[in-house]
Amino acid sequence: MSTSSNTHARMPGFIDLGVPAPLVETLGRQGITEPFPIQSATLGDSLAGRDVLGRGRTGSGKTVAFALPVVARLAEPRRSRTPGQPRALVLVPTRELATQVLATLTPLAKAMRLGTLAIVGGVRQNPQVEGLRRGVEIVVATPGRLEDLMRQGHVDLSAIEVTVLDEADHMCDLGFLPPVRRILDATPARSQRLLFSATIDKSVD
Repeated sequence: MSTSSNTHARMPGFIDLGVPAPLVETLGRQGITEPFPIQSATLGDSLAGRDVLGRGRTGSGKTVAFALPVVARLAEPRRSRTPGQPRALVLVPTRELATQVLATLTPLAKAMRLGTLAIVGGVRQNPQVEGLRRGVEIVVATPGRLEDLMRQGHVDLSAIEVTVLDEADHMCDLGFLPPVRRILDATPARSQRLLFSATIDKSVD
């Protein structure tokens, strides 16, 4: 029985790109079964531990594109939580975006038994300090509040294995470039860096 010559070659799925099965199953329960272009383009490198610069607007699937390698990276080898020392950092320009990113990231992290925490301004810091004290693997943060807690000694970035800069162009527009640089300087120089931006202009570069 011959196959039609018009059959299209199947595009690589999440499993083909190296995403761990529990994460693929979690995405499937959310109705996400096929990678978006930005995910197909970046996951091979990001899951391999390479630094990645991705250009993608809101709605392009970039949050999943960086959430998957962050969670996969921390899941193996599993380590005990250290109070005040997260292992991954996602920097975002606004509290609203932090909430959106956390909503995508948390179900994936839970599938691998990893904890997440938002560190943002405009709300009381005590619950965030308590969360850090209990120990958490992944922090989603705005630069201002994160620097405040670093100065107060509540958070130490020396154990960070992967840092994500999300909406880097918006971060630059809001004047966050100096604190972002200081925060990156506080993470290990050899740690993985993932940067996502709608535009790659001079300030982002």
